[in-house]
Amino acid sequence: MLESKLFLDLKENGEVRVDYKKLRNASAEDFARIADKVRPLLMPKLGKDYNLYLKTRPELREGEELITYTLSACPYCNSLLRAVVFKRDGKVWIRKVCPEHGEIEELYFGDYEMYERFRRHQHDGRGNLNTHVPLVAPCPYNCGLCPRHKSHPALINIVVTNRCDLSCFYCFFFASRAGYIYEPTLEHIRYMLRQARRLRPQPAIALQITGGEPTLRDDLVDIVRIAKEEGYTHVQVNTTGIKLAFDADLARRLREAGTNVLYMSFDGVTPYTNPKNHWEVPYTLDNLRKAGLGVVLVPTVIKNYNLHEVGKIVKFGLKHNDIVRGVNIQPVSITGRMPRKERDKERVTIPDVIIEIEKETEGQISRYDWYPVPSVVPISRFIEAVTGEPKIAFTTHFACGAATYVWQENGEIIPITRFIDVDGLLKFLDEKADELEKGKNKYLVFLDVLVKLRKFVDVSKAPKRLREGKRIMRLLYKVFVRHDYSSLGEFHYNSLFLGMMHFQDLYNHDVARVMRCDIHYVMPDGREVPFCSFNVIPDLYRDRAQKAFSYTIKEWEEMTGQKLIDLKYRRNIKKLLSGEPYRRHYEGLFDIDSIPYEDHVLASKKFGIPVIE
Repeated sequence: MLESKLFLDLKENGEVRVDYKKLRNASAEDFARIADKVRPLLMPKLGKDYNLYLKTRPELREGEELITYTLSACPYCNSLLRAVVFKRDGKVWIRKVCPEHGEIEELYFGDYEMYERFRRHQHDGRGNLNTHVPLVAPCPYNCGLCPRHKSHPALINIVVTNRCDLSCFYCFFFASRAGYIYEPTLEHIRYMLRQARRLRPQPAIALQITGGEPTLRDDLVDIVRIAKEEGYTHVQVNTTGIKLAFDADLARRLREAGTNVLYMSFDGVTPYTNPKNHWEVPYTLDNLRKAGLGVVLVPTVIKNYNLHEVGKIVKFGLKHNDIVRGVNIQPVSITGRMPRKERDKERVTIPDVIIEIEKETEGQISRYDWYPVPSVVPISRFIEAVTGEPKIAFTTHFACGAATYVWQENGEIIPITRFIDVDGLLKFLDEKADELEKGKNKYLVFLDVLVKLRKFVDVSKAPKRLREGKRIMRLLYKVFVRHDYSSLGEFHYNSLFLGMMHFQDLYNHDVARVMRCDIHYVMPDGREVPFCSFNVIPDLYRDRAQKAFSYTIKEWEEMTGQKLIDLKYRRNIKKLLSGEPYRRHYEGLFDIDSIPYEDHVLASKKFGIPVIE
């Protein structure tokens, strides 16, 4: 059993550190004991990390219409403030006033009509029967999860390294800039994964392995295996995909170990909008095809940078739908301190992206084809009422995300709403769940579902692959009548999932969203923290906890015999451009030959990735 002398509390600045190099052979049980001691020391502290300024309620002005009052954090001092969410000029805004830093106003949702349509689908979760931390502070300073949290986890993130082979100009997370190496041992990872699975009534079953750049770890395949051993049925790896462009065997080994999908950065179809991995993506996709490992493309969208390419990103996904399972768009979360005028140049919200996709697809994917994340709760309710077992319910805040499904046939894009009455089906399933919960005979309910399900589907308008043999009806019957949930996977793999998650920042921060978050990070001290606390207030959560369980860069280099700087990626653009996969993947999306070689080189260098010949 490891002793408490392994802990070092630096009294002069209150920083908590663990002598991590002594824990390289510690067991998962050792880490559990250590985490229990460290966890209370890492919690945010009133008066030191934040203050409560709740006396002042922001006033509405002429031409503004109240939507709701909420709480929010100050982007300059992290203090808790009262905030007002209101309508103005057809958009939704949030305003708060800090007695130290003045008024902060920010765009919250770019279209009021869509906000109201989405709000009708809000469903609050039942919370968690057991939590990782006691209730000792207001939200968002009590994260871990605490007893007031309304949602169970839909997806757990685990950071397995803060090393990265890139040095993106906007990133402050990678090791050389952070000043330390965070790279938990396999046994420490096992402890964290077990800790995240402790929640009831619905433990986490979906996991994202993230970083840094996870593929830099030589034992990444072992991490996937551990996740499967600990009960995670869905495992995805978040990556730039660059290493996989040159290592087909790694893709194969990840798939064989149980990786379900890759979650890959993809900010645009041209080198101007995606200098991070534009040249490598075609080779990565080919290697994933060989491995049979699907991928979700993840664009971060910025208003005056790549918003104009979101339609082409969707078309790229459809062009390569044999391996691309989805496109999950993330409107930019603004980190650091930025003046209002500068924020306005970057700020984009979910409606802005949806409306741009509508424009770029000439209405083939319309704003009315999208639904907020909690809209699918009636499906979970019905299945739970049928089986009598708790099921995952996506009870995140309605303003957090949106999604739809699309197919492509003969050049035409067909959203799911063209052949399924989504609103009608969701309302019907909600009614059937009510009947079952009130004790109505299950077989009578099944018979009603069997008879009426077809009225919500117009088979004649479905894509051919779902129309043949009335396959769409067979899939729906399997899910709702026979409870064969593998059919959901079959449905997903026959379509392109389009999703959107707008993670918060401290300018548009809303505590009501934090309390409903269902995408969580498990931290090295065993806390499970909502995404929009972990990354939005990193000095209180992510950075504080990871630094406590870190190596110095010197320690890591001595242990591994490697130099951190030597791991940085250097790009051979000429070789990548000349390969057949490059033209095959991008042809038809932009004029490949119109971009001079010098522009390619400049785009890479400006982003921070050196070029070699």
